[in-house]
Amino acid sequence: MHAPRAAHPSWRMITLLGAMTAFGAISIDMYLPAMPEIGRSLDASAGDVQRSLSSLLAGLAIGQFIYGPMSDRIGRRPPILGGILLYIVASAVCALSSTIEVLIAARFVQGLGACAALVVSRAFVRDSYDHQETARILSLIMLVFGVVPIIAPLIGGLVLTFGDWHTIFWLLAGFGVIVWVAVFFGLPESRSPETAAKARSETPIRAYWELLKSRVLLGYILSGAFNGACLFNYIAASPDLLIGTYGVPAAHFGWIFGINAIGMVIGSQVNRHLLLTYSTDRVAAVATLLALLWGIAMIVAAKTGLGGMWGVLVPLFLIMSTYGFMASNTTAGALSADPHRAGSISGLAGVLGFSFGAAASASIGFFYDGTALPMAMSMTAALAASALSLFLLALRGRTRPV
Repeated sequence: MHAPRAAHPSWRMITLLGAMTAFGAISIDMYLPAMPEIGRSLDASAGDVQRSLSSLLAGLAIGQFIYGPMSDRIGRRPPILGGILLYIVASAVCALSSTIEVLIAARFVQGLGACAALVVSRAFVRDSYDHQETARILSLIMLVFGVVPIIAPLIGGLVLTFGDWHTIFWLLAGFGVIVWVAVFFGLPESRSPETAAKARSETPIRAYWELLKSRVLLGYILSGAFNGACLFNYIAASPDLLIGTYGVPAAHFGWIFGINAIGMVIGSQVNRHLLLTYSTDRVAAVATLLALLWGIAMIVAAKTGLGGMWGVLVPLFLIMSTYGFMASNTTAGALSADPHRAGSISGLAGVLGFSFGAAASASIGFFYDGTALPMAMSMTAALAASALSLFLLALRGRTRPV
């Protein structure tokens, strides 16, 4: 069956799409509290346990190259159902792992399965709704992106009070089963005949090559990727900064982290209402300039010590809030640049987003000096690159409104 093009999604569909996008975040965040116990249980070093997270991220990134073009070629439903099934099996293997090597390998496969629902759900949204509504739906889905990092570690910690780390992976497998059933019965096929014909006429490599030649598409994707790099930069730097530099108790760190996640949620919902009146491009343009302004304010506070910790945390919260605007609008803009290659676009955006984020989080360690200045400068540089990509490539390359 094929999904008719709709004006407004049902809340049932929004909930399903939100669950599909949650695979990556829940797989990362729920097991974080169990990492020390995993090391003790499997007689593994902290570095080995950390590699189980890195392998998951690698699977999440690599799989997007595969599932995006595949969904254009064979349809949206088969890759999603196959990927979730792979995720369920890999989660069970994780739960049954007796060595760290098996866990690392299973986490990679888990990532390969998890990214199917993530990457194809974006293409499904673009198939089924127009450009403006796509951005509004992605803003609703951002609720999941903001809430999961708050509740998933809490659930993981709660599980450890009555079970062990194996139980966490069984819960992830159960989550996969529930979503698989919901997709099987509740998600219609959305790929259009035009998309199918386009995919059959070219190889995945040719599709990616054609996409990379689009100035507008690259502008939106790079703007979103640099904005995501800013987020990953904050995630990597915040534990040392807040706990080490500002002396925030470790028990309170989660609350500050959660407040910034709430800022993303608020931003995404304000964005959803603004899109009833303004275009996605206009909202994104204002948001990226405001984010850059707040980045400069954070640099000044970090350099001068003005306002102490709060002089840094207030503009940081405002920057994180703009992520809720930028992520939805740049993704919608990219998907609208070539709707008949929506799956490939979603895969390309996902790969670049993860790659830029990984590079940003890795680089912060080289420049950390015990102050907030390296984080502030690197985040602001990413925001400047995001703004330049949006204005010089995406918006200047537009020849007509979408």
